[in-house]
This record gives sequence, structure tokens and C-alpha cells, in this order.
Amino acid sequence: MHRPEILFVCVQNAGRSQMASRLAEHLSGGRVDVRSAGSAPAERIHPEVAQVMSEIGLDLAAVPRRLTDDAVREADVVITMGCGDACPIYPGKRYMDWDVADPAGQPIEAVRTIRDEIQGRVLALLEELGVPRARGAGGTA
Repeated sequence: MHRPEILFVCVQNAGRSQMASRLAEHLSGGRVDVRSAGSAPAERIHPEVAQVMSEIGLDLAAVPRRLTDDAVREADVVITMGCGDACPIYPGKRYMDWDVADPAGQPIEAVRTIRDEIQGRVLALLEELGVPRARGAGGTA
């Protein structure tokens, strides 16, 4: 059976795309291959993003990565979150643009709301891809 590969992309790869990729890994129980990248990666994950993820028991130890053509080519689904024209477009790839607020510099309550919104979108995507939710993969939403 084919394991879907999902690529989550935002500008800095320090907030939204990192939360989405970690949530997809967790909620799918590893049944999908997940990558995240940014068109202009930051040096580190936003601290408020790491905090709200740790509140639900998920560690964000990743380092922001630059978006590459290879990552896009290998993905079955490319989810963009505010990367604009910087995301390469390949014919035949499935693209979805999630209009999700940027958590950078937001108060912690707003970042929690963003996390919960992303979680809901990830759950819907996994269901659409036919990937069952992992046992014990609770959540916030």
C-alpha cells in the first residue's frame, strides 16, 4: 500500500508548517511520510510554537529547512500556508493552500488557537487520504 507523502510549506518553516508536520506524524501514527520546509527559513522554531506543541506532549526539535524542488516533486500533496509565489508549482501535483494565521510574535492564546485550527485541518486531510487516526492520538480540538 502506498504511503502518502505530505509536504507542508510556509515562509520561515518555524511555525505553521512545523506544527502541521508534527501533528500529521502524530495523528497518523507514522502512516504518512511528512516533510516541512520554508521559502525563507528562519534560524529556529518560534518559541511560542514549541511551547504550545509541548503543552499537548509533542516535541518540536526540528530545524527549519529550505524548500527544494526535490521535496515538492516527491510529495503527493503540497500544503502551502502563506508562502505565496515562492512555492514551486509542478503539473500533476495536488496543492492545497491553508489560510492560517502566522503565529510569529502572537500571544500564546492566539498560537494555541492556530495550533488547534491546524490540527483540525490535518485530521480532515488524513481522513481524505484514507489514513486512520492513530490509537491514543488525542489532541486539543
